[in-house]
Amino acid sequence: MSYGVSKALQGAVYAALSGDGTLAGLVGSNVFDAPPAGMVPELYVSLGAEDAEARPDSSGSVTTHRLAISVIGTVAGFAQLKAAAGAVSDRLDGAALALERGRLLSLDFRKAKARRIEGNKGRRIDLWFRAIVEDS
Repeated sequence: MSYGVSKALQGAVYAALSGDGTLAGLVGSNVFDAPPAGMVPELYVSLGAEDAEARPDSSGSVTTHRLAISVIGTVAGFAQLKAAAGAVSDRLDGAALALERGRLLSLDFRKAKARRIEGNKGRRIDLWFRAIVEDS
């Protein structure tokens, strides 16, 4: 197993989301690889948690990554968040992203969870994707 492809995978996912016209129409340039500091936008996308593990049937160079992408906002209702989450899912599900290191074998949507942020401070949708990468 190698975690060496993780940075390249994160960079490719970030580039895909920040360069997507549909998503930009919904959240503007508010796509972050870390939660924003200071003045927080009303609606934004943030790359989140990652879990990686070796594929048991592999030669040691194939790793499965589970990635969280969050859509977070203080806008009223879930409609705008769901539209942005749909754009994230449309852009990443089945995408063939080029990586700076290694090769992406597959990327697919696995699940999502929509909820209110504690204290009624907004809403959040966490989307989980599975990426299978091979280090070269």
